[in-house]
Amino acid sequence: MHIIVLATSRLKHVSEGIYKSETMKMTEFEYKQAIILRADLKMSCGKAAVQASHAAVSASEKAKKEHTSWWRKWMDEGQRKITLKVGSEEELLELEQKAAKARLPSALIADRGLTELAPGTVTALGIGPAPAGLLDKITGSLPLY
Repeated sequence: MHIIVLATSRLKHVSEGIYKSETMKMTEFEYKQAIILRADLKMSCGKAAVQASHAAVSASEKAKKEHTSWWRKWMDEGQRKITLKVGSEEELLELEQKAAKARLPSALIADRGLTELAPGTVTALGIGPAPAGLLDKITGSLPLY
């Protein structure tokens, strides 16, 4: 069982019966995950949250398989994430290619088309978890969502 409780500036981590407590600052995170959403789609808040969740979970699962040590360290640090935006599908696809070239775990999300969007609409990209410096080379210039 893996439980993480975040409270103010304290991280309490319980994993397989082992308890740790650390004081962490944002600058101490070595790993993070980027979730990139398409702003041009004008998704509702709920739709954007669901698409971001799909990207975060899918990219995390890929990292767990392909870069287990990155994933474990990210989990232990508290799973830092950042949500960013692009203005088009083309920009999102370019980021996916850059992530693949850098061998970073990523997941491109296409909507099923059950509510707001047409089936197959590419909505989001999750990259990482990965070392923050590697991720910043690809996403560092993007604006916050």
